[in-house]
Amino acid sequence: MVLPQLHLAMSLAGNFSFHETKQCWLKRMANFADIISTFFASIWKSWYRVGRDDPRRVVHAVKVGLALTLVSFLYIFEPLFKGVGKNAMWAVMTVVVVLEFTAGATLCKGLNRGFGTLCAGSLAFLIEVVAEKSGKTFRAVFVGLSVFIIGFVSTYLRFFPQIKKNFDYGVLVFLLTFNLISVSSFREENVVPLARDRLFTIAIGCGICLFMSIVIFPNWSGEDLHEYTVRKLEGLATSIEACVSLYFHDQEKEGSTLDVKSTKEMISKGYRIVLDSKSSDETLAMFASWEPRHSRHCYKYPWQQYVKLGTVLRHFGYSAVSLHGCLESEIQTPPSVRALFRDPCIRVATEISKVLLDLASCIRAHHRCSPDVLSDHLHQALHDLNSAIRSQPRLFLNSKNNRSTFKHAVNSNWMVSLPSAKSDAAAFVEKRNNNNNSNENRVRDQPVLRPTLSKIAMLSLEFSEALPFAAFAALLVEMAARLELIIEEVEELGRQASFKEFDEELVSIEVRRNETKENVKIRDLPSHAVPQAVD
Repeated sequence: MVLPQLHLAMSLAGNFSFHETKQCWLKRMANFADIISTFFASIWKSWYRVGRDDPRRVVHAVKVGLALTLVSFLYIFEPLFKGVGKNAMWAVMTVVVVLEFTAGATLCKGLNRGFGTLCAGSLAFLIEVVAEKSGKTFRAVFVGLSVFIIGFVSTYLRFFPQIKKNFDYGVLVFLLTFNLISVSSFREENVVPLARDRLFTIAIGCGICLFMSIVIFPNWSGEDLHEYTVRKLEGLATSIEACVSLYFHDQEKEGSTLDVKSTKEMISKGYRIVLDSKSSDETLAMFASWEPRHSRHCYKYPWQQYVKLGTVLRHFGYSAVSLHGCLESEIQTPPSVRALFRDPCIRVATEISKVLLDLASCIRAHHRCSPDVLSDHLHQALHDLNSAIRSQPRLFLNSKNNRSTFKHAVNSNWMVSLPSAKSDAAAFVEKRNNNNNSNENRVRDQPVLRPTLSKIAMLSLEFSEALPFAAFAALLVEMAARLELIIEEVEELGRQASFKEFDEELVSIEVRRNETKENVKIRDLPSHAVPQAVD
């Protein structure tokens, strides 16, 4: 009777463990499926976000794929392969290396590569003509000496700023091609076919790259630099206005009408696009100088003036960073004191932002700025701010009561804390000189102030409540003064670029037309920088 019951219990336990194991494996498979689906969903979101931020990236990827397909025909089609042979690989390498995001970058690298290959092949051919008439030993010495001299001269040339800036890639290609042809010619009787085939295949690759960059949906570096400058002005205007609004925002009275976190992100994003623009401005200006005149003007466009304007904007951006620092300061002016100067400060910030936005609109529309871009409203706002500060002189001065309180607090803290206030370094010196009573007394007598005592003294000082606001107001006035420098550079840009004379109606029409178009997010432009590398 016991054995059947025991057998039944074991069978039930086995079934229970089997079902439990099955459920566990099903749960693990479901979790694994969720992980896989989440992984592919994140990949798809990343791909979609990159293309959504700048649709030109998708077009550029399609152009690169199409260019590589056309170059691969040199291998696929038998007549073309017989013409170029294994040297067709140089055409593929040329497309991979030369075809860049903008037409200016492709032109720069393509022409550098072609010119460097042509010069290297011609020089290697001349050296081979001279060397082949001599003996084998002298030929080896002559080829080795020529490789050393050319390598030394080419490398030394790369240290010159103009060569480094515009022709560094061409010098690298020249050095590589010359060494390959010169060393290969020592084992081959005729070096002319080698140089000719490589030059021919590189010309095919460069031709395809230039066709894809200039003819099929071109991306111009000059247009990117132009639009990038406009976005920097708009970013500064947004940053300043948001910073002042957040500074005078009273959470208790106004509630949560202002999203503090998003406003801070807007402030930092506005001036960061300016501070991080130095390398982007210089790179885009250099590539734009290689581009053909694709506008209605055929003269040389002043791309370097955009770089100068960017420098002035960065100096202006430093003041915006300092203004943002006032928001994060440990010592803050109470909201009740800020409210006394709220209206004039907001008016000053609004007028500064308005001037920056007007300059951005004029540059976008290719018009010169208005002669009265610095309106009387800004001067009136600065005058009102000055009057408001002068009307509250006691806020910026400590009273006698405050000074006496500070003096008493500091003296009392000094007397209580100093006998035991010794730094770690003083204690270490005292321990080492324990046998020397004179040194010990000298160390103990030194008035060393601990960080805690510094904090007590800082609190006891009782600075004027309006002193942090004075720094904030001084930065606003400084930015208003720096507007003159920005306006001068914008006017110089309009004069050199022959912008149209200012017409308020035409500017407003063109601005509205540009706002209806799909704007490219220029903040991603620095990621399109071209690395100076050689295959």
